[in-house]
Amino acid sequence: MSSQTQTVAVLGLGYVGCVTAACLARLGHNVIGADRDEIKVRNIQAGTAPFYEPGLDEIVRAEVAAGRLSSTTSTAEAIANADVALICVGTPSERNGNLSLDQMRRVNEDIAQHSAKRTKPLVVAIRSTVFPGTCEEVVMPVFKEYSNISVVSNPEFLREGTAVRDFVEPSLIVVGGSNKAAVETVAMLYAPLGVECCLVSLRTAELIKYACNAFHAVKISFANEIGALADRLDIDGHEVMQTLCQDKRLNISTAYMKPGFAFGGSCLPKDLRALTYRSARLDLQLPFLESVLDSNQSHLRRAIDEVLSLPQARIGVYGLAFKENTDDLRESPVVALLENMIGKGRDIKVFDPHIRLESIFGSNRNFILNAIPHIARLMEPELEGLLEWADHIVVAQNPPAAIAARIEASGKPVIDLVGCRIGQAAAGNVSAKTLTSVNG
Repeated sequence: MSSQTQTVAVLGLGYVGCVTAACLARLGHNVIGADRDEIKVRNIQAGTAPFYEPGLDEIVRAEVAAGRLSSTTSTAEAIANADVALICVGTPSERNGNLSLDQMRRVNEDIAQHSAKRTKPLVVAIRSTVFPGTCEEVVMPVFKEYSNISVVSNPEFLREGTAVRDFVEPSLIVVGGSNKAAVETVAMLYAPLGVECCLVSLRTAELIKYACNAFHAVKISFANEIGALADRLDIDGHEVMQTLCQDKRLNISTAYMKPGFAFGGSCLPKDLRALTYRSARLDLQLPFLESVLDSNQSHLRRAIDEVLSLPQARIGVYGLAFKENTDDLRESPVVALLENMIGKGRDIKVFDPHIRLESIFGSNRNFILNAIPHIARLMEPELEGLLEWADHIVVAQNPPAAIAARIEASGKPVIDLVGCRIGQAAAGNVSAKTLTSVNG
């Protein structure tokens, strides 16, 4: 994507807005920042940052001197010649935990008010953190009378204290929207950075910001709880976590980072139970780790409810083991799913390419026979038999490509619990939703 100089209005000159404005000017764009706070505006006009952020003062001084960065208290002045208006206003928490969108509404209404005679196209890019649906439900209606104004989401990933470095050395740039030209216009702002932008749907862009922040919070909480347990056991928690991070294939990686089915198997549930039990014996509360099994159970319940919403018909289930490429049935979430289906009187059959009851022994065999004593009557020996018999297919295990293609070709409606995305284009598809595949 080629770079070209654009005129950019940055509405809101707080930490995100000021850093964004200064760094975009440094990339060669003509930037005018707007804020109702006259002190912030005067600081920038004088070539100084309105707050401390490493490296920011120097950039503001240089870009103001070069004529690429200016500031104003007037929204009309800021957007007069702009190609893009980046919205960087605050969205603080309300008392009930919801986001306050008062500033968001005000700034967009200001833009609309001063665009009545506008002929030049304008892309309004929401850089503030907003809940999915905000662009469609709050921002876009403001501009419904303006065919030359498009709305996209361009969430920021800047950390106070390292915001300038985060901008010029981004690990992620996201632009979301339905108007391809508008999305590409905003993406081109960042072309000089040499980083490929992730171009996604509008709501996806809005949720990515929340997903990232939630994941950061999860990592901090996890490390702190492991550290607390290590300290209670007179173990060096830093050594534990530093060693854990050496595994780039499973631990610090994309492994398990895919929405799908609940986890199960002989390791994860057992080890989580032992960890939380022994911690409690040490009078140590680990709320995050203690919540993981409950979270998994809730996810399993969502999957069960999804399957039980099917009409009373013949339901074929692909997969029985707790994950693909194994015959281990211990604590398989599919077994819990089948128990609920049987309890509700559903007519079901099951196929798993690696399960032959006569070939499994010991605790593995005992587990399935104790849970579903008549499982043998439900097992279908061949996939084709399952596909021919069933009215609906529930995919409860990741299938290899060849089997996925055969399920797709059957034309049967599919509920995809593992995120393999089978059947989304099939006529009469019951559910294209994926429900988390973190099997050990």
